[in-house]
Amino acid sequence: MRKNILLFLLICLAVVITYHCTSEPENQEKSETKMEINKELFGTKQGDDVYLYTLSNTKGMEVKIITLGGIVTSLSVPDRNGDFEDIVLGFDNLQGYMEEHPYFGALIGRYGNRIAKGHFGLDGREYQLATNDGNNHLHGGDIGFDKVIWDAEEIRGEGLVGIKLSYLSKDMEEGYPGNLSVTVEYSLTEENELKIYYAAETDKATPVNLTHHSYFNLTACSEDVLNHEVTIFADKYTAADEELIPTGELEDVKGTPLDFINPYTIGSRIAEVTGGYDLNYVLNSTEGDMSLAARVYEPKSGRTMEVYTTEPGLQFYTGNFLDGTLTGKDEKVYKKHFGFCMETQHFPDSPNQPSFPSTILRPGEKYTHSMSYKFLQGAYPAAI
Repeated sequence: MRKNILLFLLICLAVVITYHCTSEPENQEKSETKMEINKELFGTKQGDDVYLYTLSNTKGMEVKIITLGGIVTSLSVPDRNGDFEDIVLGFDNLQGYMEEHPYFGALIGRYGNRIAKGHFGLDGREYQLATNDGNNHLHGGDIGFDKVIWDAEEIRGEGLVGIKLSYLSKDMEEGYPGNLSVTVEYSLTEENELKIYYAAETDKATPVNLTHHSYFNLTACSEDVLNHEVTIFADKYTAADEELIPTGELEDVKGTPLDFINPYTIGSRIAEVTGGYDLNYVLNSTEGDMSLAARVYEPKSGRTMEVYTTEPGLQFYTGNFLDGTLTGKDEKVYKKHFGFCMETQHFPDSPNQPSFPSTILRPGEKYTHSMSYKFLQGAYPAAI
């Protein structure tokens, strides 16, 4: 009898040990595949801490964002074989982002794109902004939103993780009127989508046009972007002068090398465009509706990026001013056309163009702008 009891106890003990040994790896695997937010110190700027937030989903996609300028420093997405690589240009450390660079990965404001002569009139008063792009104002001025440190808090929701960035742009900062309270939410979803939601309120009328300025290369910078196949859902663009300031006219893209209604590779007609692509497309979708604005497919990796937005415009830029003088992540030299930008926005120089959709935000109103970059694994119809 005692032998039977002892044998029974030994069997029970063996079952318990076996359960723990087999279940622990399963639990560990589950913990490794849940959506995560990690925060770490990235460095300091003039005594202020700059933090790096890493967002990851269960499929392996990962995005890294720093509180300086809300800059996306890394975006790791899968190729057709499921291998993950970083597809945005940038630097390995904070110092690179504190030195002069072409807005790699940054939040742009108070006004994305250009304002002619850095000047506009509003409610009977004239305002003069910095002219930091030749004769014109670009991307918020000398110290735009890309150069300030934002407050951050974590976001967790159903099927997403993210961070909410906040900044108060004070009255007459960079010459703009009004105290502008701004929030920007970055969210990574389980559908391999990086969503960005902008919101702002002011106590005085002021122009507002916020956007995002990542430079993408779907080959992970193994080569330039000239073989990327681009589709842009726009029949018109804002015609511009030699300084890229709109003339006020909306012109048809049909029959020109600016037409991407059907997919074309970037390099197929870029030689016909003076300086390369750097223009604002007038999207076919209705302003305020979240709609597909553009699609980019890279045949070597099999990566596809789709761009969705509520904005009326999309600036398509092909890294024309990259000249090999910047060395980025992993000692890669960023040469001409090594990245492209898809900046969802209102039109350039809108404060001086009464026929364009208004960018003036007034007290009691709320500025909002939603957009997303969605990444897929699969080919689309071959480009011309």
